Amino acid sequence: MKFLIALLWLLHWLPLPILGRIGTAVGTLMYYAIPKRRKIAMTNLRLCMPELSEAQRRDIVMRHFQGYSRSILERSLIWWASFERIHGLIEVVPAVPKAQMESGPTILFCPHFVCLDVGGVAARVMPLATIYSPQKNKAFDDLLRYGRERYGPVRLFTREEGVKPILRALRDGLPYYMLPDMDFGEKDATFVPFFGIQAATLTAMARLAGATGAKVIPIIATFLPNYKGYRVEFFPAWENYPGDDIVAATRRMNAFIEDRVREHPAEYFWTHKRFKTRPPGEPPLYD
Repeated sequence: MKFLIALLWLLHWLPLPILGRIGTAVGTLMYYAIPKRRKIAMTNLRLCMPELSEAQRRDIVMRHFQGYSRSILERSLIWWASFERIHGLIEVVPAVPKAQMESGPTILFCPHFVCLDVGGVAARVMPLATIYSPQKNKAFDDLLRYGRERYGPVRLFTREEGVKPILRALRDGLPYYMLPDMDFGEKDATFVPFFGIQAATLTAMARLAGATGAKVIPIIATFLPNYKGYRVEFFPAWENYPGDDIVAATRRMNAFIEDRVREHPAEYFWTHKRFKTRPPGEPPLYD
């Protein structure tokens, strides 16, 4: 692991167009070398985008592997590049809503697009809080923590700590950077459609917003064309959210993600088993 970390450190000195092209090449190899993940991605796209041809879906999966590989190698910039360099590569649209973030409890809702770490960098105009998954390898765990902490104060929580530390952080005025769009099983989740397929979806964002009065500001981070950097879009805070219906609020979250995925289909995390948990009586989808 220390060798791989040293290699990443060396890569961060490369100009982004060269580093990005290396990532694209590695992603092409990954597409062929990891058939299990390729199959998961193809299954997801057949379920979510049945209107596409098989060739169109293969093209999206190939570009997803390329983008995912780029995001891993280009993370070296986030970890070691100068602040001036990394911020110079990020185009923020329309602007970071710092005044809103400072005005009261805020949830920064960032779905799982491959550039999500860049969104976190753009949002670091003030201290914030987020979920952190401890790694088994200490060297890699230390690096991940360093990468999150080098941009300023941050409270890192593990999923095992539950919701109480997050509630305290929101009430203390720390925006909470949240990624609630993966399948973590039936606990604290409800089944709502995602591209028309019933998906176990965490209700945490709606419940947190309801309990604290937090505003929800979505963030989508994507690649700029031609290896020029990244685009981070801050969407307007949602009105009337979550309302009185937690299930409807959770469906609203999924509908928003669907719209953004259609805009950038290759950059969503298709290799995740989004439909692993099935409603009672329904057969598995990833056999």
